[in-house]
Amino acid sequence: MERDNRLLFEVHEQPRVLEGLLNSARGSVEALAAEIRRRDISQVVIAARGTSDNAATYAKYLLGIAHGLPVTLAAPSLYTLYDSPITLRDNSLVLGISQSGMSPDIVAVLESARSQGALTAALVNAPGSRLAEAAEWVIPLGAGEERSVAATKSYTAELLVLAMLATALASDAGRWEDLAGVPRAVEDALTLEDVIARRAERYRYMEHCAVISRGYNYATALETALKLKELTYTGTTPYSAADFLHGPVAVVRDGYPIIVIASQGKAFAGLSEFVAEMQERRAEIVLVTDSEELARSAALPLVLPTALPEWLSPIPAIIPGQLLGYYVAVARGLDPERPRGLRKVTETI
Repeated sequence: MERDNRLLFEVHEQPRVLEGLLNSARGSVEALAAEIRRRDISQVVIAARGTSDNAATYAKYLLGIAHGLPVTLAAPSLYTLYDSPITLRDNSLVLGISQSGMSPDIVAVLESARSQGALTAALVNAPGSRLAEAAEWVIPLGAGEERSVAATKSYTAELLVLAMLATALASDAGRWEDLAGVPRAVEDALTLEDVIARRAERYRYMEHCAVISRGYNYATALETALKLKELTYTGTTPYSAADFLHGPVAVVRDGYPIIVIASQGKAFAGLSEFVAEMQERRAEIVLVTDSEELARSAALPLVLPTALPEWLSPIPAIIPGQLLGYYVAVARGLDPERPRGLRKVTETI
């Protein structure tokens, strides 16, 4: 029987989606940035779940580093289970990020924030959703219908809109030029598909692994781990490299698989040292990197053909994780379109 390849199709749609988003969302993003400046926003609270929560982690680093904005992730259960919403000032931005925009707990965070006079915005792939209705400002992700259960193109669209927002706040033409290179970098990253498809069989019986990065790409570690969990059912745990060395490193043994995402930038030197230490412990390193030199010693080197500035690197860096999840699932005889126990839209309260 012919395999249903919706997931793989959507992975390959990403360069086109991102190219379109750079044009379609810029006006909305710049208008939101102007409102953020007008209201002198001094803190950001993000409400999200699952893949979108990983995009929110990217925003913590992006907005913190570029603009000094403290970014916290909302605890939606405060609103729905405990009826104890946090108190917000009118110089707060509460940002909802969602593919479907339908989860009641995320909607509750935005509704409460808006009732308190905070600035509210939604990044959502369904502009007619409940989340979009709850927010003052809506930026459609423009990814088109995402039919596969595992999110791919909606995730990279979320990252790109967040990067566009940070750029609009900076009023920096050079950063817009960097953004223009993102779709091509993602397209180039897709050329790693052949080597991943060939080598996935090696990880067919993998039961546990760690996924490691730091800084901007900590979000990539979180999302790569999620893709492996939901598509291959592997016991996959993401860590910051710093956190991993504070205890979890004890699990490393001969042949223990560790996926490391190490793009060049501020975090690169520390991650290079981390790779060397794990190799001394005889771990098996799967390395996603834009450095051919670092990749030479990896058991599975996945070298991104096009290097972007570190702040944008998480967008192409997730592509190998998406492909690895798909092809390891296929090697195990699993159906990537029907992950066990999952639905496309999950509504939590």
